[in-house]
Amino acid sequence: MPTPDAVPNSVIGRTMTLLAAFRPADTELTLAELTRRTGIPKPTVHRLVGELAAWQVVERTGTGIRLGMRLFELGTMAPRQRGLRETAAPFLADLFEATHETVHLAVPDGVEVVYVEKIDSRRAPAVPSRVGGRMPAHCTGVGKALLAFAPPGRLAEVVAAGLTRRTPRTVVAPGHLARDLALIAERGIAEEHEESAPGIACVAAPVLGTDGIAVAAVSITGWATRLDTARLAPAVRTAALGISRLLRAGGVDPAR
Repeated sequence: MPTPDAVPNSVIGRTMTLLAAFRPADTELTLAELTRRTGIPKPTVHRLVGELAAWQVVERTGTGIRLGMRLFELGTMAPRQRGLRETAAPFLADLFEATHETVHLAVPDGVEVVYVEKIDSRRAPAVPSRVGGRMPAHCTGVGKALLAFAPPGRLAEVVAAGLTRRTPRTVVAPGHLARDLALIAERGIAEEHEESAPGIACVAAPVLGTDGIAVAAVSITGWATRLDTARLAPAVRTAALGISRLLRAGGVDPAR
């Protein structure tokens, strides 16, 4: 539970703290749980929830509070990711139709990646990703594709944050990771074999800006025992190149 000193004093700060208390697995939270997670006094939580409900940012149910439709609507209007998603949509759809595997589009955010689009496959394994969700960059296919074409200093930030071992196959040695990224930069393709979750394999490619820096990455994910990453790599690479060309032609800069 946050300490009183850690609770923001401003109304905006407390409101954002309240909204950030919701986790991916939460369908709804009680007032008591919101108070416990945020450290904000219960009367204040009650008042803020009332105001947010009036704006449809949250909704009251018979048993608790859940995030509202207005929050979703505002998120979809974010210009940076909207332009990227609209540009990438036909390429992602083509990848899915050609492979029937789970397709991802992700962008970098510090030492993590944020998934901005996902097309689920019924025959693919359940993967620990969702639209708006985050994963560490060092152990995901999209993350490694982004790191291999990242601005100077990004790898050092990732290493400094700690290379968490998520599975027995996660690369946690900085030197090993650096060598992997150098090979990815040479090939233009990143592969992940059970580094982020057991039983999962992935092949990814970067979407590059005019300066050669990765602004996003595209991937195909499936069962490690079935996904032929070498065979699928050209299709993923072609999709990423197509998105890159259209972004440049349309003057869309997802990095801004």
